[in-house]
Amino acid sequence: MYRDQEGAKLDNLDIKILSRLLNNCRESDRQIGKELGISGGSVRARIRKMEDSQIIEEFTVKVDPPVLGLGVLYFVVTGQNIKEILNQISLVGKPFFVVPCVGGVTVCGIVAKDNLQEKIELANNLMRDVRVLSIFEAENPGFDSNLTKTDLEILEQLMKDPRQKIENISKKTNLSTKTVTRCIEKLHENQGIQFTVVYDPTKIKDFIPHAILTWIDGNLQKTLTKLEKDFSDSFLQIPFIAKNQIVLFMYSKDIFSMDDLTQKIRNVKNVKSADLFIPKKITFLKEWLALAIKELKKSPTLHLMYQTN
Repeated sequence: MYRDQEGAKLDNLDIKILSRLLNNCRESDRQIGKELGISGGSVRARIRKMEDSQIIEEFTVKVDPPVLGLGVLYFVVTGQNIKEILNQISLVGKPFFVVPCVGGVTVCGIVAKDNLQEKIELANNLMRDVRVLSIFEAENPGFDSNLTKTDLEILEQLMKDPRQKIENISKKTNLSTKTVTRCIEKLHENQGIQFTVVYDPTKIKDFIPHAILTWIDGNLQKTLTKLEKDFSDSFLQIPFIAKNQIVLFMYSKDIFSMDDLTQKIRNVKNVKSADLFIPKKITFLKEWLALAIKELKKSPTLHLMYQTN
């Protein structure tokens, strides 16, 4: 058996499979295998290995708050006490995610309604027990917010199991398979919705997952295109954009190649600075999402609008 509570050694194929699941966990084993040149059965066995060794913790749906008409603030704070940090950021809004990193810092996000600048000031005044190193808000990212109540019903089912088959969702919702298929395709096309996995970075041997937060001074899209062209072979997930930042989710073989990669990114045109974060634990909080969907489904006319002030 593959079970190994201390983690598992991954080869390049394993890490590529993990990468594909992080970007779209609904992609079939057969399709992943076809693109990587192995059988669907081999893909399934490698996924099972990562589940048994607890590298893959769960399959999940990540929804960026602006998709549901909500704002989001990102925090970088000192400290590793997740419970205390959650208590502190809950004073400002609903927690979105929390990621403690090597070096004693934690990156987290909160969901907030309206007046985000006031929320930033409130956070600086209220968060006394942790030191706030940085707070920044997401600009309107341009995500589609044209979701219907049927879309939200499908999304609720996918939150329970994002890999479940269309026929199963159809039975649970009493919607036709054609409607379910159309809704899932619509959700896939929305850049603010991601079918992904939660993984444990500490269980991965022979690779170091890490994130590089870049601050861009110049054309954001051109810089992103340049970064994708030069560094996509090291991408673990698709990059994330927030205001004038680009977050690169990457992996390296060792600390030396990781440092070299970070230095090369710092030398890219328009990259003002690049900060390295090595995650120890990744937690997505879903309470805000369940509440948001519940409230939106009550609305007689579903209308989503992202606001920053």
